Amino acid sequence: MAGQSDTMVDLAAAYVLEPVAAADWLVVAPVVWCIMTGAVLVTLRKRTAVQPLIAIPALGVLVLMTLALLWHVIAGGTVTMTMGRWLPPFGISFTVDLMGALFAATAAIVALAAGIYGRTDVDDSGRRYGFYPFLMLIMAGILGAFMTGDVFNLYVWFEVLLISSFGLLVLGSERAQLDGGVKYAFLNLIATTLFLVATGYLYGLFGTLNMADIAIKAAELRGTAPLMTLVTLFLLAFAMKAAAFPVNFWLPASYHTPRLVVSALFAGLLTKVGVYALLRILVMLFPLEREALSLVIAIAAALTMVLGVVGALAQNDIRRALGFLVISGIGVMLAGLALGSPAGLAGSIFYAAHSMVVMTALYFAAGLGARLGGGFELTGAGGLSTRHGLIAAMTLVLFLSVAGLPPFSGLWPKVMLVKASLDVGAWWLAGSILVTGLLTTICVGRIWVLAYWRPAPEGREDTVPLNPPLIGATVALAGLVAVTVAAGLWPDPVMSLAQQAARGLLDPSAYVQSVFPAEAPQ
Repeated sequence: MAGQSDTMVDLAAAYVLEPVAAADWLVVAPVVWCIMTGAVLVTLRKRTAVQPLIAIPALGVLVLMTLALLWHVIAGGTVTMTMGRWLPPFGISFTVDLMGALFAATAAIVALAAGIYGRTDVDDSGRRYGFYPFLMLIMAGILGAFMTGDVFNLYVWFEVLLISSFGLLVLGSERAQLDGGVKYAFLNLIATTLFLVATGYLYGLFGTLNMADIAIKAAELRGTAPLMTLVTLFLLAFAMKAAAFPVNFWLPASYHTPRLVVSALFAGLLTKVGVYALLRILVMLFPLEREALSLVIAIAAALTMVLGVVGALAQNDIRRALGFLVISGIGVMLAGLALGSPAGLAGSIFYAAHSMVVMTALYFAAGLGARLGGGFELTGAGGLSTRHGLIAAMTLVLFLSVAGLPPFSGLWPKVMLVKASLDVGAWWLAGSILVTGLLTTICVGRIWVLAYWRPAPEGREDTVPLNPPLIGATVALAGLVAVTVAAGLWPDPVMSLAQQAARGLLDPSAYVQSVFPAEAPQ
């Protein structure tokens, strides 16, 4: 019989032995909270009246968690928690820096508004088939993507949000929804496959998938490994996820088909996860390769923003027009990625946070306008400004914000990006941003004149009043409008956070030291 070994094992070489600080649990708490709440809602799928009474307060708690996490990161810097107490890179790390925390808090605010709006927009059948459980699951995927410090787990969280987005997209099982769902699924599965291939390639080259570890080793492998091929694969995969030109045709073919609240959630959040991944992988991990691809990215950005808004101008359906405006906004964000400067990246981060709020709110406004004004077709709309002045006024604020006009949140990130473009002599990129702003103003002005300012068509009876269910949806819309007004009138806090987040991407030493306290990239 073997006796007890007297050999002492130094666990400090493999495990984290110090107790985790209470505030650091905020790194994983939002994701765990979403999964647990979603599981509870699944068990209550037949009690449709109870589901929003649980989901909406849970989303309120999620907002508090993510705001507390943002405050924790602002006060103490990047925070890391490694699963199973294994030391990285062996354990899977959740690492939250300022960009991840800012995006997570913004996404939680948008999700709370969507939960409130969903009480009006989703009927008992939609609740029974999983609207609120899918909403919590997609938030788990989105927040997990913003918080993970591991490339393979970034892929896993993309899969989580993709699966739940399929369920939300076909909620109702109408022919148009199924058709849009097939197009959405096919193109996103191609992008996911490219992401998985790139991740396998990455592991083969580096022997690790921990982002901080890759940031350390990239300099050693540069010149001996085909990093440009790897980065190009990631660029193509994430550009397709973000709906950038020329792989953006799936978005306008699918985003107008589901329930309005689902379209709003997708428009506000899903494409921004692709933009986040591009910023994280290309800027923080492979900055020299990003610089080599900067002209390609800049051309794609200009074409995405200009062709997106031209597509919006050609639409008669408000939902389809908004889908093209989502694409146009992605081009603006890619402009900052192409520039790669602190000011350019800060502008992209600010614009992404702005777009999460404003694009979601625009879909909410379109849904309320359709309920109150008779539909989404511009040819049959009119008269909303005289019959529903509050909704019309909030919609006008959102139109001005998405066009980048003062004094709302869309102005400042575009100013930052134009200045950053001119600073490096990229006048044509600055011109693309300005031309896009002009065309966006014309596009939303056209929608406003036809759907809101023009008198209602003759013979059409007045539409429903703001009854109690619609008042709840109006409150959700008003909350997001208040955010864009506040960020426009007092932009300094968001601008400062975006600038600090950009510096953290360009100099990942604080990120690396959070994961490996004894190391930092040279």
